[in-house]
Amino acid sequence: MEINLISDTVTRPTPGMLEAMMTAKVGDDVFKNDPSVNALEAKVADFFGMEAALFFPSGSMANQTAIKLHTQPGEQLICDKYAHVYNYEGGGVSFNSGVSCKLVDGNRGMMTATQVEQSINPPDFYHSPLTSLVCIENTTNKGGGACWDFEELKKIRAVCDKNHLKYHLDGARLWNALVAKKEDPKAYGKLFDSISVCFSKGLGCPVGSALVGDKKMMDSALRIRKVLGGGMRQSGFLASAAIYAMDNHIDRLAEDHRRAAEIGEVLNTLDIIQKVEPIETNIIIFELDESKMLASDFLNKLEENSISIIGMGQGKLRIVTHLDYTQEMHVYFLKVLQSIG
Repeated sequence: MEINLISDTVTRPTPGMLEAMMTAKVGDDVFKNDPSVNALEAKVADFFGMEAALFFPSGSMANQTAIKLHTQPGEQLICDKYAHVYNYEGGGVSFNSGVSCKLVDGNRGMMTATQVEQSINPPDFYHSPLTSLVCIENTTNKGGGACWDFEELKKIRAVCDKNHLKYHLDGARLWNALVAKKEDPKAYGKLFDSISVCFSKGLGCPVGSALVGDKKMMDSALRIRKVLGGGMRQSGFLASAAIYAMDNHIDRLAEDHRRAAEIGEVLNTLDIIQKVEPIETNIIIFELDESKMLASDFLNKLEENSISIIGMGQGKLRIVTHLDYTQEMHVYFLKVLQSIG
């Protein structure tokens, strides 16, 4: 039994999803003639109560498109130091948009409205970049799947309105936050200028993300997607997987969260574990006491038992539960952890 807990991106389509893909009605989406893509975009827009959506091959491309929509070269966006748009998108902020990042020292990838306001450059001080955008990531990847407090997000919106800033949500794992906190997606749609969501993480699709906003913005996003090479042809096969996932895989995220919490409970009982970060969704980040066991030895012992997790550097390790991680695997993994620790 092979158990891969490196990421929730390792999943494979379920039989039901494959059936939806194989029976999809498709056209040429570059001409906007793919009925399945059009249906997905309408479904995602309606889910968030926003005007329009655009299907993308990746979440990074969706985020990079949003940044380009909301900024001009030489300007600056504000984000937490853990933000995906800064750490894990290949420097695309500067490469694609000519924009710099003002990094905020938040808590587990989450900053406060006060911190955001303190990070805004005076608009009449032309020696510094003009602040034009605030980027939020919910849940936070590097922060261990942490969920933002919605009231704090509303306070940041007020700061953005006061200072004429745009507001983008990198919602790659927003589905997890919605399930964990029982939140209304339409409340997010009212709050943000744009939202990106990923189908290939918790929802288990092989490929795909979407960007959501108003109609005028998505018309502009279409051109940027083309420039970035994101136009796809019969992408309805992929869009049908996303439609299936939205209909069948959102509520079940609670299972991933439960198993993650149970893994955390076991880790906290082990003598070799120095720290386990708070667990809210499907990501567990923890540190070993390397005076008792090196991280490399721990990873090797898991590999000997056909279990894969990932090292994040600086002594941190990460486990991510997902659709392909079954209860049988879960029971086995917990036993292996207890035998190691």
